[in-house]
Amino acid sequence: MELRDGSYFIQNVQVTDIADQFGTPVYVYDAEKIVQQFKSLKMAFSDADVKVKYAIKACSNLSILKLLKRYGAGADAVSIQEAQLALKAGFEPGEIMFSPNCAEFEEIEEAVKLGLVVNIDNISFLRKFGAQFRSSYPCSIRLNPHIMAGGNYKISTGHSNSKFGISIYQLQQVIEVVRQYNIRVNGLHVHTGSDIYEADVFLKMAEILFGIAADFPDLRFIDFGSGFKVAYSEGDLVTNVYDLGIKLTQSFREFCRQYGRKLELWIEPGKYIVSEAGTLLVKATVVKPTPSVTFVGVNSGLNHLIRPMMYDAYHHIINVSNPKGSQKMYTVVGYICETDTFGADRKLNEVQEGDILAIRNAGAYGFSMASNYNSRLRPAEVLVFNNEPKLIRERETFDDLLKGQVDIGL
Repeated sequence: MELRDGSYFIQNVQVTDIADQFGTPVYVYDAEKIVQQFKSLKMAFSDADVKVKYAIKACSNLSILKLLKRYGAGADAVSIQEAQLALKAGFEPGEIMFSPNCAEFEEIEEAVKLGLVVNIDNISFLRKFGAQFRSSYPCSIRLNPHIMAGGNYKISTGHSNSKFGISIYQLQQVIEVVRQYNIRVNGLHVHTGSDIYEADVFLKMAEILFGIAADFPDLRFIDFGSGFKVAYSEGDLVTNVYDLGIKLTQSFREFCRQYGRKLELWIEPGKYIVSEAGTLLVKATVVKPTPSVTFVGVNSGLNHLIRPMMYDAYHHIINVSNPKGSQKMYTVVGYICETDTFGADRKLNEVQEGDILAIRNAGAYGFSMASNYNSRLRPAEVLVFNNEPKLIRERETFDDLLKGQVDIGL
């Protein structure tokens, strides 16, 4: 989204026109930005046989999945339903990495039936997998490197107290199970969390995996997860993916030489690809001055964008209806019967009731974490593709709230 000639645009479409056409609240995604982010990763790792597996959980709309499939992405699914969405979007089963956590083992069995790449993150399931499939079907193993990294403890997944992955200190048990059942391990996987900007964290993970790889002679790939940091506010540190690509590729190529053959390098970006492409458009419903603060209430809340409340995440907010107005201090809040502050003490161009506010960097974990809390309806989704806004999810209706409920005649 950029300011041109006194108005905000996504591609060549005026943002306020999108709000007028589709109503608010509405999630709007810029297809050009999504493709640009994807291509930047492919370029950064161009010297390696890189496979970019888009993390579906970031934003699972079928149109976005199809867009990324068109440009050569694979998919990273953490539930069998996400995997089914990827198949529906046209991904081949072998392009889908399936990495559930604490799911029922039946999901693993279903993944095998579908032909997905299965990633196992606990010894119990590894034993069950071996007993049932032995060498007939390969699997990847997710390891926990005991590295604390990431911008928020809730999204740090590689530390010693994390539920994700098999501890590297349990490696000997893994090897014993693999040998007992003659399991064919075709990949090693690690993911330490989100908002990691230091290349050294990834290189440290690589060093750990490379040291382990010698115990698994049938590897086809090593998956480094993701967690690349994007900017949410001015001056934010971000991951230099080109620097990371050069350093990690060099290390990976040396490892492949020592391993004895070339492997594929996999990464699983989600936020990096879609976060900056997404904007949540909301309408100011009330401007409420008090002796201490002026609130701007909007027709959305934590039911649509929970990140500020759940992670204390910062999202830049812009008054797209009055880009030239004098700036004043506001606290932007939602309509949920709960404290749901989108942004406190923000300088915005003067806001009047009915103005459209744009909440930026809402492409990742926005709609995908939305709910019907307070029996509110989830918003529509729009993709701006080739300078044309296209509806890719209808706004919910009251009937959607009732779907699945059973009247027992009380």
